[in-house]
Amino acid sequence: MSLLDLIRGVVASPWTKVLTVLGVIFLTSVALRLADRLIRRYADKLSTTLPLTSLTQNLAKGSILAIGGLIVLNSLGISVTPILTALGLGGLAVALGLQETLSSLFAGIHIVTARQIRIGDYVRLDTGQEGYVVDIAWRTTRLRTLSNSLVVVPNTKLSQAIVTNYDLPSQEIAVLVEVGVDCGSDLEKVERVTVEVAREVMKEVPGGVPDFEPMVRYHTFAESSINFTAVLRGRSFADQYLIKHEFIKRLHRRYAREGIVIPFPTRTILQEKS
Repeated sequence: MSLLDLIRGVVASPWTKVLTVLGVIFLTSVALRLADRLIRRYADKLSTTLPLTSLTQNLAKGSILAIGGLIVLNSLGISVTPILTALGLGGLAVALGLQETLSSLFAGIHIVTARQIRIGDYVRLDTGQEGYVVDIAWRTTRLRTLSNSLVVVPNTKLSQAIVTNYDLPSQEIAVLVEVGVDCGSDLEKVERVTVEVAREVMKEVPGGVPDFEPMVRYHTFAESSINFTAVLRGRSFADQYLIKHEFIKRLHRRYAREGIVIPFPTRTILQEKS
């Protein structure tokens, strides 16, 4: 090898490494943007296997950055094996120091992969908090209440809580309305009229299930009434409020027209003459 070739090799080598590193950084940046667009574009198709959340997005981006970082280190001639060994030895100390953070992270991963709680589901915790699942991040899960407030629940708490998911196994929900009629009422007539009104509500009120057949179930002889439950059905959890609202209004108007009495609580007092 001539002296000129040796000088060219010494000069070219650093520039080759710099260009390689810049190229890897550029390709990593492109891969991050491409992955983000693909995830958002095919979010609906991917939701059957892995839902689109902040946690899954960050994990995908973190994996790409880690691969890019390893390639950069390798391009600079830095051996990756000792670094991985050092990380393995220091992993216990890191795990102990970040125990709460790692617990939240793994709890979030479990929540996402188990698919028992999904984005958009309406859930209620045994501690009383409830709302639509807005996002599942690496540390917390956010719920939006019907009053449009935000509830932030730590993933560790959510994974240990007893959760009622009103969107599983089906988004439709039974709408139960308690009604009481006078003890002297014709119960066959009451049932027929109530079911007719419920059918109208199912077909005409937004959120009702038109092909659902409403039903009436008597269950209690109360002090001044015979009580029963009218069973209707809504398309989602929030639909029940409008359905109940319209059903009670229409039922009250129809009962008045049919002469069916909804009694007030009464008590009979017997007084002995002294």
